[in-house]
Amino acid sequence: MGFLSQNRIKNQKGRSASWVLIAVVGIWSIGIALGMAQTLNAVSPNRSQVSEMSQIASVDNIQPGTALGHELYLNTCSTCHIAIPPQVFPTQTWQQVIQDPQHYGATLQPLEGPSLLLMWKYLQTYSRPIALKDETVPYRFNRSRYFKALHPRVDIPQPLTVNSCVSCHPGASQFNFRSLTSEWQNSP
Repeated sequence: MGFLSQNRIKNQKGRSASWVLIAVVGIWSIGIALGMAQTLNAVSPNRSQVSEMSQIASVDNIQPGTALGHELYLNTCSTCHIAIPPQVFPTQTWQQVIQDPQHYGATLQPLEGPSLLLMWKYLQTYSRPIALKDETVPYRFNRSRYFKALHPRVDIPQPLTVNSCVSCHPGASQFNFRSLTSEWQNSP
């Protein structure tokens, strides 16, 4: 057999080995992708489940585009205290609260990257900006006109703390501020 014939045989073997390798890697990649898709579908709730959970436990219905930020907010904030609805503070307060490592006397690890953006989108969507030019940014409930507007005709206890919410909202620790104690059930 000549030199050219030997090279031709080697090239054909090399080509077929390359195609086999490409086929194996392709099948393996597709298998991994299908497995990940099944896992994600099994772990993550569908849109109707997210909507149902949000309607039950939230002041507002949480839209799918902010659901991850809502979940991140609850998981981050409720580890130390009752997570409060974004509506009780203006947008400017939330912007400061999630960026300031000094959080009401505690030093926190600041959020960064996607976590910060997801939480910010949620808080910004469900809070309202300060509309009055001379209004100061409140950092306490009793100084927030939004909190006061959500609690008309309520004699707010002093000192007011995040844990005071449970006295009127028994489901507050589960972020359910719609359920009220019997004294407030039929209040106007």
